[in-house]
Amino acid sequence: MRILFCNYEYPPLGGGGGVINALLGKELASRHSVTVLTSRAGDLPAEAVEGGVRVLRVPVLFRRDRAKASMVSMLSYVLRAPAAWRRHGRDGVDVINTHFVLPSGPVGDVLARRLGVPNVLSVHGGDLYDPSKLTSPHRHAILKLWVRRLARRADAVVGQSRNTLENLKTYFTPEIQGERIPLGIRAPSPGEADRAQYGLAPDDFLLVTVGRVVARKAMHQLLAVVHEIGDPRVKLLVIGSGPVVPALQRECGTRGLGDRVRFLGNVEETEKFRVLRMCDLFVSSSQHEGFGIVFLEAMACGLPVVCYDFGGQTDFLSDGVTGHLPALNDIEAFTARCRDLIADDDARRRMGAGNLLMVEEFFIGNCAARYERLFERVLDERGCGAGTDRAVPAVRRDAPCTR
Repeated sequence: MRILFCNYEYPPLGGGGGVINALLGKELASRHSVTVLTSRAGDLPAEAVEGGVRVLRVPVLFRRDRAKASMVSMLSYVLRAPAAWRRHGRDGVDVINTHFVLPSGPVGDVLARRLGVPNVLSVHGGDLYDPSKLTSPHRHAILKLWVRRLARRADAVVGQSRNTLENLKTYFTPEIQGERIPLGIRAPSPGEADRAQYGLAPDDFLLVTVGRVVARKAMHQLLAVVHEIGDPRVKLLVIGSGPVVPALQRECGTRGLGDRVRFLGNVEETEKFRVLRMCDLFVSSSQHEGFGIVFLEAMACGLPVVCYDFGGQTDFLSDGVTGHLPALNDIEAFTARCRDLIADDDARRRMGAGNLLMVEEFFIGNCAARYERLFERVLDERGCGAGTDRAVPAVRRDAPCTR
């Protein structure tokens, strides 16, 4: 198949949605022709081949922070991407997979109709529902209409978790069931970081969290947990960057946490997994995750997980089995569950060993195979096989297959 991904963020820009797109693209590129149409910032090349994937980057306005997109940069991607494909899209396309209904959705929809090919729309959670943002689409009538229209026009809609698909039905399109395809990760390379190199003692108990440091992650709650535990040997490592870091650093000073909280910033992928293996417990105070790829990464490093019981991660995390899931924003219970695992070496070992086995189901090969079958199905429903050059009437739309 000739697959075109439309995604306004792609590594090194953005967070989990772009990362999973890159993993998926590289896995599929071993068997298919794969192109990604994404946004460009800074000195990133306009075109490159990365892991067998052709990456076309569209210049956008005012994108300075690799971890966060502005409204202007997202809108400029929507306006510029179709024209960029017209100029630079040399290869034919069999199927489009659009990631994030907003802002990528209009791009995939326009190109699918222009090229006469099926469009599979993948929603990631935050593009539908983000309780930390006043601009979340579920709060606004116009955005809800836009999301509804794009979802209905797609040949198939994919959500990575039950929670994401439930939000789609609740707020936007009750008539669309959607298809659940869990996200996947690549099996991490072996190795563990040296605590001494990070200025940590062998008997320190290390909590670790990973992700963009934005309001939705509510990481100030993790500072409260460390403060409440009170044990100077318990330290928190924060992997990731974002606009909330300065405020958290000030709060560390106010709470007298000193070096008990370490902000490591963005680290190279291999080193991230080495640091995870160096730690004892993964924690997250995120207010909502459409899926939560970071939880799988922690599980793949043998860590138990403590996070809230709300979001897509509840598809694969179980209280008392993979770690603990206190009720959303019950910081007292969150702290108590961390204390329990700090004190119980056997429970941590048991949960960590179970997580190592369970996570194998979520390796990227399984995710890619499910997308592959879906792409083949929508092509069959359109009455056109991959790579054909003939025009065939569409089954679900008026647009013909014109490849």
